[in-house]
Amino acid sequence: MSGRLKNKVALITGGAQGFGKGIASKFLAEGASVIITDINKANGEKTASELGVTFFEHDVGDHKRWEEVVTAVNDQIGKLNILVNNAGIGHMGNVEQTSVEDWDMVHKVDLDSVFYGCKYALPLMRESGMGSIVNISSISGIVAGHNFSAYNSAKAAVRHLTKSVALHCARTTDLVRCNSVHPVFAKTEILEALLSDTSSGMLEKLEKQIPVRKLAEIEDIANAVLFLASDESKMITGSELVIDGGLSAQ
Repeated sequence: MSGRLKNKVALITGGAQGFGKGIASKFLAEGASVIITDINKANGEKTASELGVTFFEHDVGDHKRWEEVVTAVNDQIGKLNILVNNAGIGHMGNVEQTSVEDWDMVHKVDLDSVFYGCKYALPLMRESGMGSIVNISSISGIVAGHNFSAYNSAKAAVRHLTKSVALHCARTTDLVRCNSVHPVFAKTEILEALLSDTSSGMLEKLEKQIPVRKLAEIEDIANAVLFLASDESKMITGSELVIDGGLSAQ
């Protein structure tokens, strides 16, 4: 299939690398006009140049910057059909080890940014018609771990916030949907950063937890987001798409 996102405009946060970059590439191949945002200006500009997309420097934890970005999209393009709230950070630490500062930062980036994105993008998406919001959560938002207290909390909240947004959208318009995606451990820069201070055998331990005995690939997540962003999923809203190799089935 091709042209699954033809004539659609998509905004993807955290688009400089990892899932965001993979999703942007997939969307472009399917005919979308793509805007990526990232707090890392250098990497964002590099990826934007490589893919041929628009880039905005963007601290997703700053609600005022969210207003500016959405206004810029409206001014420059005039519509927004797809929002992918992908930007996020990881953090390892149990409830006693996690500092108040780390707790606040993880929730600001992983949860507050999703609220801001939905809040400020929804009016433009409603006007544009046939909209889809895809919030990138995590399997950690469904299955808890003793040493992921802040991350578990933020990603679980994204799952439930998604449902609230979906119900609000259904009451106010039948044109915008909202769903969450829950990847298992994947080969991304975030995972590499998390494992950098741990033992060399941690990767193998993670793989053993997954029934299919391998980590997810970026393309696995990009394909799922593409489906939810396209009109093929027009009757799917308020749901979560779990991409975990069977982990949560145990």
